[in-house]
Amino acid sequence: MNVVIERGRRGRPFYASVSTEEAVFKAAYRQGLSIALKGPTGCGKTRFVEAMAHDLDRPLITVACHDDLTAADLVGRYLLRGGATEWVDGPLTRAVREGAICYLDEVVEARQDTTVVLHPLADHRRSLPIERLGITVDAAPGFGLVVSYNPGYQSVLKDLKDSTRQRMVAIEFEYPAPDVEGAIIVAEAGVPESCAAELVRLGQAIRRLETGGLREVASTRVLIAAARLMVDGVAPRIAARAAIVGPLTDDPAVSRGLVGMIEVYLSETTPPEND
Repeated sequence: MNVVIERGRRGRPFYASVSTEEAVFKAAYRQGLSIALKGPTGCGKTRFVEAMAHDLDRPLITVACHDDLTAADLVGRYLLRGGATEWVDGPLTRAVREGAICYLDEVVEARQDTTVVLHPLADHRRSLPIERLGITVDAAPGFGLVVSYNPGYQSVLKDLKDSTRQRMVAIEFEYPAPDVEGAIIVAEAGVPESCAAELVRLGQAIRRLETGGLREVASTRVLIAAARLMVDGVAPRIAARAAIVGPLTDDPAVSRGLVGMIEVYLSETTPPEND
C-alpha cells in the first residue's frame, strides 16, 4: 500500500482554479461532508487536494488504492514486534484520530467490500468502528474524507456503490481550458509561453482522437513531463515521444500516428525565453 503523509505549512502547491471547485470543497469540508473528485487521469485532482489541505492548514494522508487493498490496510491490524503482538493504526484511522484529511486516490480500484468501511465516516455519524479492537473512534475536529476516481476509465464493475456515492459531495474535473493549461505548464516546467501553447494544442488534438489503441488521452501531467524534459535540453519532438507517446500507447500504428502529430504541432527546437 502506497501511503504519503504531508504535514506542515510549506509553500502552497501550485493549483490554477478552473471554476467553483475551491469554494465547494472548502464549504463541504467546513460542513463535515465527504467529497468525491471525479475526472480524467492527470487533470489535477491530487494537486487540488494538496492545495486545499494547505489552505485549510490540515495534514494530508494520501492512499493510492489498488485491487489488493483491504479494510485492514486502511483501518489497522495486529503486528508482531519484538516478540509481542501490537495494534498498528492504518492511514484512515490515523487521519480520524489526528483530524487530518484522508485522500483515497482512485478509490474504485479498491474492492467494494473495503470501501464499505467508509460509510459511517461519510455520513452524519463521523465515526470509524474498529471491530478488531471492539471500539468506535469518533473523528477528531478537522478530519476530512476525500476520494477520487475516473468515471470515464473504470469499467462498470469498478464503480462506487450507490450507498457510498450518496454520502459524498461530488466535484467534477475536466482538463483545463487552453489558456489555463498553458499557464500551468509554464508554472510547473518553466518553458516559454509559446512552447507551452504548442504542447496544449498537441494535447487537445490527441484528446480529439477516436482510436482503441490509446490507453489514455494526453493529460496535463504528460504535457508537463514533456515540458520538463525540454527545459533540461531535450529537443521538443524527442521529449514528446518520451513523455507522451510512450506512456499513452504500445500500439506501433498508433505510435506512428502520434509521432506524425508531434511533427505537425511541435517545433524542432525549444524557443528562447523571450520568444
